[in-house]
Order: sequence, then C-alpha cells, then structure tokens
Amino acid sequence: MSKVALGARLLLGLMFAVIGLDGLLHFLPMPEPEPAAGAFIGAMMATGYLWPLLKIVEITAGAFLLAGKFVPLAVVMLAPVAIPILGFNLLVAPSGLVMGVAVIVLWLLLLVAYWPHFACLLNANAKVTETVLSP
Repeated sequence: MSKVALGARLLLGLMFAVIGLDGLLHFLPMPEPEPAAGAFIGAMMATGYLWPLLKIVEITAGAFLLAGKFVPLAVVMLAPVAIPILGFNLLVAPSGLVMGVAVIVLWLLLLVAYWPHFACLLNANAKVTETVLSP
C-alpha cells in the first residue's frame, strides 16, 4: 500500500471516528452553526433515528479504516456520507468548505487506491454464480 493511501486511510478514519463519537457523546466544543445548517442538523436530530444512525455509520467506518480491516466496505459505507458533506458545505454552510473538500479528496484517494475491489460492481451483465443459496 502506498504511503498516500495509508495516510488517507488513517486520516479519514480518525476524522470519522472522532466526529462520529462527538456526535453522540458531545465532547468537542462546537461553534454556533449558521442558521440553515443548524436547521438541517436539528431536523436530522428531530427524526429520532437519522442522527444516531449517521453517527454509528461514521464510527463504524472510521474504526474499519483505522484498523485497516474491511476498508473497501468502509469506503462504500462512507459514500453516502462524504458526498453530501461536500454538498452541505458548498450550499448550506460554506464556512466548513475546507473540511468538506478534505473529506471528499481523502475518500476519492481511497476509492482509487482500492479500485480493483470495486471494478466488478460496474459489470452491466453480471450473472448469478453458483453459491450455497442457489437451488
């Protein structure tokens, strides 16, 4: 594994593990969010399930990345998290744009580094193979 991929894996893992834990345990001081950002986060919290689910996904994927285990799974788990983070910071909370760009760049570096594990997902003519579930 290249040093760039290792660095991206560890940094992204640390970011998501810490931010995910903070989202549940609230141990980091947070500045007052911009009004639209606060409303968005408040709406996720008000559902009663979306915010904890998001944070559990972040913690789990971050732990996988830090441990170097199930890394392709962690990259897939973070796709629906990392991409909206960039959109959120572009459109709703531009003050966090640097963090949004950092997250997406690190995620893309891992996607490229582990590409052989994903290439088969783009097979337009995939067939069912014989498995234990086949009759």
